[in-house]
Amino acid sequence: MELRQLKHFCALLQYGSFTRAAAKLNIAQPALSQSIKRLETSLGVMLVQRQARKQTSAITPTAEGKVLQQHAELILKQVTQAQNHLREMAALSRGEVRVAVPGMLGSFYLPSRLMAFRHQYTDLKLSLFEGGTRDALRMLEQQEVDIAIITTSDLKPEFDSCVLINEEIVVAAAHDHPLSAQQQVSLPELFEHELVMFKPGYYHREWILSRANALGLTPKIAFETNLINLIKQVVQQGFAAATLLKMVIQPHDNINTISLDPPVFVELHIAWKKHRPLSQADQAFVDFLLRNR
Repeated sequence: MELRQLKHFCALLQYGSFTRAAAKLNIAQPALSQSIKRLETSLGVMLVQRQARKQTSAITPTAEGKVLQQHAELILKQVTQAQNHLREMAALSRGEVRVAVPGMLGSFYLPSRLMAFRHQYTDLKLSLFEGGTRDALRMLEQQEVDIAIITTSDLKPEFDSCVLINEEIVVAAAHDHPLSAQQQVSLPELFEHELVMFKPGYYHREWILSRANALGLTPKIAFETNLINLIKQVVQQGFAAATLLKMVIQPHDNINTISLDPPVFVELHIAWKKHRPLSQADQAFVDFLLRNR
């Protein structure tokens, strides 16, 4: 059974006659007939119902033909996808990079790097999906994206990955907040104060809740939002403290950052599925980020 024979078989069923199918395939009708006959012989079954010359009814598949049609269409589709993938890999003049990133990286770490990448690779399309770490993990698992930036704890055997950054998680508090008087803050001390937290689906929330649970404590959650700028405004005005990646707090934010005791760091990885090799466009993006960490 050859790909060419499967292509001939699908065309025959699509166009309903040897004459029309042969014309669409740009081959002689006897050649098409022989191709189908050899396919049937190799499989040991009849694949199509052949009508008498005087009849004008369209050719129809047998029960075995219907089964083969389902498989053949899927095989030919996958071959086409493979060919398109290889063409994209052959030249960076085409292609799309689909990447899922956590909100804090998408807002504070990646923008300048994405613009620099786009400036260097002007013909590549960048599709950025920003959300919680659980969103990024789910999209990678379901192949909605080609690349995701995830935490070490999210790495799985079916992923390949490279370390991107190792960033400190700090306590963010207003200058007149009680925690700002300390050099370091322990988790029990942090949980004595009201907190603004991300909604479910974010690593930071899961991390806080798991630490509190281990200590037998309940965090005082005063605000919940995924909007980082809103979190910073709440903190700046002294309504609550927060834990954020250190990169998020800028000098103009007028917010103190205090290390935890002991200090806590989160390692973030660029990850992709092992069984789905990176296209040349994806590889160019990964290499670019690693060069510009």
